[in-house]
Amino acid sequence: MACLPDYAELHCLSNFSFLRGASHAEELVERAAALGYSALAITDECSLAGAVRAHQAAKEQKGLKLILGTEIRLHDGMKLVLLAADRRSYGAISSLITTGRRRGKKGSYSLSRQDVESLGGTGALILLAGSPGEDEARWTAERFPGDAWIAVELHCGPNDRARLDSLKELSRRSGLPLVAAGDVHMHLRSRRRLQDLLTAIRLRRPVNECGHHLYPNAERHLRLRMRLAQLYPPELLAETLTIAERCDFSLESLRYEYPEELVPEGETPTSWLRQLTAEGLRERFPAGVPAKVAGLVGHELALIAELRYEPFFLTVHDVVRYARQNGILCQGRGSAANSVVCYALGITEVDPARMNMLFERFVSKERDEPPDIDVDFEHQRREEVIQYVYRKYTRSRAALAATVICYRAKSALRDVGKALGFPIEPTSQWFELAQRLRGFPRHLSQHVGGFVISRGPLAELVPVENAAMPERTVIQWDKDDLEALGLLKVDVLALGMLSAIRRALHFVGMKMQDVPVEDPAVYAMIQKADTVGVFQIESRAQMSMLPRLRPENFYDLVIEVAIVRPGPIQGGMVHPYLRRRRGAEPVAYPSLEVKKVLERTLGVPIFQEQVMQLAVVAADFTPGEADRLRRSMAAWRRSGSLQQFEDKLKSGMTRNGYSQEFADAIYRQILGFGEYGFPESHSASFALLVYVSSWLKCHRPAAFCAALLNSQPMGFYSPSQLVQDARRHGVEVRPPDVNLSDWDCTLENGALRLGLRMVKGLSEEAGKRLAAGRPYASVYALELNRKDLRCLAAAGALRSLAGHRRLAHWSAAGAERRAPLDASATEPLPALEPPREGEDIVADYASLGLTLGRHPLALLRSRLGKLRLLTAGELRLRPHGGTARVAGLVTCRQRPDTASGVIFVTLEDETGCINVVVWHRLAERQRGELLGARLLGVQGVIERDGEVVHLVARRLFDHSALLGPLAAASRDFH
Repeated sequence: MACLPDYAELHCLSNFSFLRGASHAEELVERAAALGYSALAITDECSLAGAVRAHQAAKEQKGLKLILGTEIRLHDGMKLVLLAADRRSYGAISSLITTGRRRGKKGSYSLSRQDVESLGGTGALILLAGSPGEDEARWTAERFPGDAWIAVELHCGPNDRARLDSLKELSRRSGLPLVAAGDVHMHLRSRRRLQDLLTAIRLRRPVNECGHHLYPNAERHLRLRMRLAQLYPPELLAETLTIAERCDFSLESLRYEYPEELVPEGETPTSWLRQLTAEGLRERFPAGVPAKVAGLVGHELALIAELRYEPFFLTVHDVVRYARQNGILCQGRGSAANSVVCYALGITEVDPARMNMLFERFVSKERDEPPDIDVDFEHQRREEVIQYVYRKYTRSRAALAATVICYRAKSALRDVGKALGFPIEPTSQWFELAQRLRGFPRHLSQHVGGFVISRGPLAELVPVENAAMPERTVIQWDKDDLEALGLLKVDVLALGMLSAIRRALHFVGMKMQDVPVEDPAVYAMIQKADTVGVFQIESRAQMSMLPRLRPENFYDLVIEVAIVRPGPIQGGMVHPYLRRRRGAEPVAYPSLEVKKVLERTLGVPIFQEQVMQLAVVAADFTPGEADRLRRSMAAWRRSGSLQQFEDKLKSGMTRNGYSQEFADAIYRQILGFGEYGFPESHSASFALLVYVSSWLKCHRPAAFCAALLNSQPMGFYSPSQLVQDARRHGVEVRPPDVNLSDWDCTLENGALRLGLRMVKGLSEEAGKRLAAGRPYASVYALELNRKDLRCLAAAGALRSLAGHRRLAHWSAAGAERRAPLDASATEPLPALEPPREGEDIVADYASLGLTLGRHPLALLRSRLGKLRLLTAGELRLRPHGGTARVAGLVTCRQRPDTASGVIFVTLEDETGCINVVVWHRLAERQRGELLGARLLGVQGVIERDGEVVHLVARRLFDHSALLGPLAAASRDFH
C-alpha cells in the first residue's frame, strides 16, 4: 500500500465566515488532526473572529500546526488567501482586515489591490484563489515576489483536468508556483445540506431557488489524504508543506502591552500605583488606616507588582477619575469588591475589610491572567465615558469587545423554515438541520461595554470593525477569546440605579459615603418588602423572599441579592438556608474544612466562590482546576461542559471520606450554578447599592421618587406606580406646570414637583427652553408650535395661565393661530365647564401616564363592590387558604426562567398592590384575559407566608370595559 502524502490545508473557512462555513473551528481542527494533516489554516473571510477558538482547539492536538490567515475578495473580483508567517505579517493582515471592515457598513468590507500592496515586505504569504486571470497573476507575482502562489482547488468537477492544465500554463507565464488547496467550508461531507442551508439564509431565499449559488457537490470538506493524492499532482501537495513550514506564528506569541501615558514622568507604574493607593487610603480612613487594611493592601500591592498588573489598575482608575470629575456616579462590582486597592482608588465603595474575601479570587498568580473589573456608570451618561476612552486612546488603540450572537432554537427553526420553504420539506429534516444550526455564530455584535485598550495600534493585535451604533468600533474577538489569551478588557457598563442614586443624593446634598450605615429603620422597611423602586430587591421574587429572610445587616443583603437567582433556586439551596436561619433545621458540616467554607451561609453554598472552595477542600481540585470549574459553570448552558468535572468531583469527595449523598448534592448544586450563580464579590457590590437606595427611599422618599422619574426608563415599575407608592408614603406630588416645573422633576418645599419631561409628546428642546424662560404671563408668551402647545394643554400644564384643561385647549388654539404683538396681552376666556373627575383622570393617564387625582378604581369601587370584589387592603386581612375575588389595573406581568411556566401578575387599586400567581395551565386556557385585560379580575385561593400574600388564580375576568378610554399601561415580561 502506497504511503499517504503529507498535506497542509491552506484555505479553510469556519462558521465565523458567517452563513458560509458549516463547521465550528474546533470541529475543523479536530478533523484535520484525525486525518493526519500536517497543518490547517483557518482563513475566514476578512476576519480573524474564529482564530482564538481554533488556537485553543489546536493546543489539544499533537502534531497539527495551526496557521492563521484570511480570505478576501477585492473590488475587481480578485480572490486572495493571506497567511501569517510571523508576528509582523499577522499584524499586517489584521490591520488590512481592519481597513476593509472600517470602510464598510457593519457586516461588510471594502478592499482594493492598492490596500493589499501594504502587505509587501511584511512576510505575509499570498495565495491567488478562485479563477484568476493573467493580469491578476502578473500583478501578484510583481508585488509579492517569492511570497505568492496560485491555489489549485479541485472539487471533482467536469473540467478539473482542463482547470489544472490552465493554471499550470498561468503559472508558467506569471512565474507563480502552484499549490494544492481545498476551499474548505465544512469538516465532514455530511455537512453539505447545512452548508446549502446557510447559503440560502445568506441570500434570503429558499434553497430550491438558490441555483448556481449552491456548490454542485460536497467536495469542500476536509478530505482523506488518499483522496487528495488521487486528485492532485504530488508536487502540489508537497508545496503545501513548504508553505506551512514558513508559517511560524501562534497567538501564544501575542504580548499585550498596557497603555503607558498614565504614569507621570519620573514615576514607574509601581511607584505611581502605590502613591495613588496611599492617597486614597488616607482619604478613606482620615483617622488612620486600620492594621488589617494596611496588611491587606501590602499583600495586594506585592502580588500586583509581581504580576506587573499596575497599568491595568491605573487604566481603570483613570476612567473612574474622569467620571467622578464630571459628576458621573460609578461603582465597581464583581471581583473588584475583593480588593483594598480598588477601594482606595475609588473604583468600588465596598470596604473589603468587612467582607473577608480573598484577593486571589481577583488576581491569581496561578491563573496568570489580568483581573476582571466591571465598573457600572449612570446609564444616561455612560456614553460620555465611552467617548472619553475613544478620545484619550484614539480609535486606533481602543475598541469594544465583540459579542458572538449565536443561533438559538427559535431563530434556528425560523431561518431553517424559511430556507427550506417549509412546509414543502419534511418536518424531520427541518428539525434536524435546525438542531445542527443551534450554537452557530450568526454575526458579531458589540459587548455591553468591554473595552480593549492597547499601547500600540490595536489593529495589529486583532481586527477592528464598525459597530451598528454610530461612533462605536469593535474588535473581532469576544470576552472569552480575550480571557483565553490573557488580554486586558476594561468593562464600562451602564446601570440605571446609579443615575437615580446620584440624582437623589444631589437633591439632599449628600455623597454615597455620607449615607449612615446599618440603619435599623432601613432594615425594618426592607423586612416588610416595602421596596418599590429599590435596586435589585424590587422584583416579585425578591419581595416574596424579604419577609422570610428578614435581612438585619449588610451581609444579609449580600445573601439576599445572591439567593434569588436560578443557581441557588435550581440547586435546592433556598429552603434549607431559610429553615436553618429560622432555627427549624440544624446546621451540620461533614468536616471542619467544609465548615470553614460554608459557615457564613449556614452550611449551604450560595456563592460561586464557595463552590470553587468546596472543590478544592473536599475534592482535591487545584486552584487552577477550580477556576476552570468556574468558567465551565459560566458556560454550561452554552456548551454543557460541566459534565467533564462530575467524576473528578464525586470521586474526590468519596476518596476524602464524604458520603455519596453529600457528593451528589454538591454536584446538583453546581449544576444549579450553571444556570446562573452569583459571586459573593458581585453580590457585595450590588448589596451596597441596595442599601443606599433603601436608605434614600426610607428617609428621603420625595428625592428618591423624583430621581427615579428623572432616570426613566429603568427598573420594574412605571412612573405611575412610583408616584402612587411615594404618595402612600406621605410624599406630596404636584402636577407639571409651565410656570413652576423644570424639565426634570424637582423638590419644592419638601414636595415633589413633576417636571415637563412627564408630558407625553413634548420635545426635550421645548421643555428645557420653557423652564429657562419662566415666568410667563400668558399662553402667547410661550412661543411654541402647535404640537407642543397641545401636549401641554392635554397634560394640564397650562393651568396657571389658562385654568382647567378645556380652557387650556382654547387658549392653546388661539396661540396657535397667531401671537399678538404684545405677548403679555390676554383675551377673555369663554365660560367652559371644567372636565368631570373621570374625564380628568382619563386625560391624566393619556398625557402623563399617571394621575394625581383619585385612583381610577376609587371611582369604580361601588360597581366593583356589587361584584363582591375585594380591595388590596381587604385581601391582606384575609386568612391563608381562603378564597377571594379581586380586580385591579394590570401594572406588571412577569415570567421568570425558573418558574416552570408560571406568570406573576401585579394588580393595583386605590389601596395598594395585589400579587397574583397564574399557573401555566390556566394561562393557556385564558390567554386572552391574561394578556389582554387592562382591568383584570381574579378569583383564587389566598396563600400567606407571614406578611407575604399571594392570590393563586383559579379563574380570570376581563373587566376592561369598565375603564372606558382609560389608557393604563403595564410593564410586561421585561
